[in-house]
Amino acid sequence: MEGEFIINGKRKVIQFENDDLLLDVLRNNGYKEVKCGCREGTCGSCVVILDEKLVNSCQVFAATATGKKIITSKGLGDIKNPHKIHKALVDAGAVQCGFCTPGMVLAIYYLLKEEKNPDEEKIKEYLDGNLCRCTGYEKIIEAVKSIIEGKYG
Repeated sequence: MEGEFIINGKRKVIQFENDDLLLDVLRNNGYKEVKCGCREGTCGSCVVILDEKLVNSCQVFAATATGKKIITSKGLGDIKNPHKIHKALVDAGAVQCGFCTPGMVLAIYYLLKEEKNPDEEKIKEYLDGNLCRCTGYEKIIEAVKSIIEGKYG
């Protein structure tokens, strides 16, 4: 099967099987920032933004995502042009092993898009679907608060 996707603002025509998960299609086509953690939709390492919604790509068949806009964490920025979320996480020391970082970046992006001035409880609610075994979340929450406070424009 062939499908067209708009990934990080670029149109891509990709071959895949009818039962392939979006996670696998993205990773097989070079989007390694979309991590494979649990394949159950509980760890958050595979999240992408699919047509303005935060979704676990391990729970979405690629066929249902054809023609839709997909944003991965690299769609927000990269090492040369980091997004303010990337900068805040680094500055707060919230990046250790890095496995959860792409999913965290997108969860934070989605939070800031949906909520104008989230309090700590709201921040925790939005990060709840993302597992991090290194940081204990305190530094991540600190990074989000610094963005909300306007430190990054």
